[in-house]
Amino acid sequence: MDQESFDVVVIGAGPGGYVAAIRAAQLGQKVACVDKRPGPGGTCLNVGCIPSKALLHSSELFEQAAHGLAAHGVNVGSPTLDLAAMMARKDKVVADLCAGVEGLFRKNKVAHFRGAGTLTGKNEVTVALDDGGTIVLTAANVVIATGSDVTPLPGVKIDEARIVSSTGALSLDQVPQSMVVIGGGYIGLELGSVWRRLGAKVTVVEFLDRIVPGMDGELAKQLQRVLTRQGINFRLNTKVTGAKFIGRGKKGVRLTLEPATGGDTETVDANVVLVSIGRRPHTEGLGAVAIGVVVNESGRLLVDDQFRTNVEGVYAIGDVVRGPMLAHKAEDEGIAVAEIIAGKAGHVNYGTIPGVVYTWPEAATVGQNEEELKAAGVDYKVGKFAFLANSRGRANATTDGFVKILADSQTDRVLGVHILGPDAGEMIAEAVTAMEFAGSAEDIARTCHAHPTLSEALREAALAVDGRAIHA
Repeated sequence: MDQESFDVVVIGAGPGGYVAAIRAAQLGQKVACVDKRPGPGGTCLNVGCIPSKALLHSSELFEQAAHGLAAHGVNVGSPTLDLAAMMARKDKVVADLCAGVEGLFRKNKVAHFRGAGTLTGKNEVTVALDDGGTIVLTAANVVIATGSDVTPLPGVKIDEARIVSSTGALSLDQVPQSMVVIGGGYIGLELGSVWRRLGAKVTVVEFLDRIVPGMDGELAKQLQRVLTRQGINFRLNTKVTGAKFIGRGKKGVRLTLEPATGGDTETVDANVVLVSIGRRPHTEGLGAVAIGVVVNESGRLLVDDQFRTNVEGVYAIGDVVRGPMLAHKAEDEGIAVAEIIAGKAGHVNYGTIPGVVYTWPEAATVGQNEEELKAAGVDYKVGKFAFLANSRGRANATTDGFVKILADSQTDRVLGVHILGPDAGEMIAEAVTAMEFAGSAEDIARTCHAHPTLSEALREAALAVDGRAIHA
């Protein structure tokens, strides 16, 4: 059996894994990265963040052409949808970015092994290569970055044709007449928005009494109102207990629903059902438990603040460890673990990791929300500003939403920022930067913002913390 030796072997080439490999190589380590997908980039690049954002943008353009351009004096008639072309564009975006990661591996001299890697010892990874054969990689340091999988729902079996996961929802060959999305989180709302814009009747079924759990309650409530106006139907406090195929050729699905707290059942029919109730760490077949790595009750690998597992020389980052399952969180951890292995001081500030829902308008958040501050007994001030009063929002006809800043009542330090509005995912970066430097609402309020821009809403919200917003 072939064998090669490295300083660092990374299992997984997603955002955490490939970034860790590249950073380790930059620091002078001899590095290998193992991944069983044909193209690097993990779930995010292949069947997650990137293809979904491509479809979100394309579908938003379609909706604008159908319903939004006439108000600007642009008359194009009734647009027609070429779904195959839209999907082909999405696939090209993915392929180009996968090729880009491969190019970065070559540039940084990272050895890329395509195949399934298994820990067969604390310093040994055995790779079943995709093109046949096996190779053993040895290293003083192994980084587990294998990401996450779709969480299954009992009684609802995914076939990726009629009952789909996020993967199948990215590759439908026709627009369904109706779609039920099980789960009101980030992924379900985004993909539900895509197919609603393209013509599907979309219903979101959520077990809890609100959507986007974990986000600020006021933001979540307003986001639901906006999406309802756009045509998405919501069934909250409702659980799905079963599913069966119906119709000739099994071209439909009948779901059984009941109140979350129990009660009478009912049925709902749909052409396509999207199961989107969260993700779980991907550790199956990894061999981590077999070599003694400790996991918690949710299946995540336990690590310390240096990303070390209990097995010497074995580290873990990304979705398989604690914290939000977000690509940018994994990237930060990838950089940090590489620097720690190289003897430097790697660090991740988990209090300033933003979260974004890429609906339209977008919802973005960083830091603590009002519910968390109240539960912790923190005395805080609130500053809010609506995009309806923002001049660029008015000019662009993008006036839904608001900016909310939460600041400590005594120190004025920014504790959390929550944005529902156009380009919120871009705007949140300013808030993250301010919080990373322990900034105050006054710091943001005293910072000059170009006019007219959407970001002026952030400054106005900062001014509103002290009760002195100019344009409200």
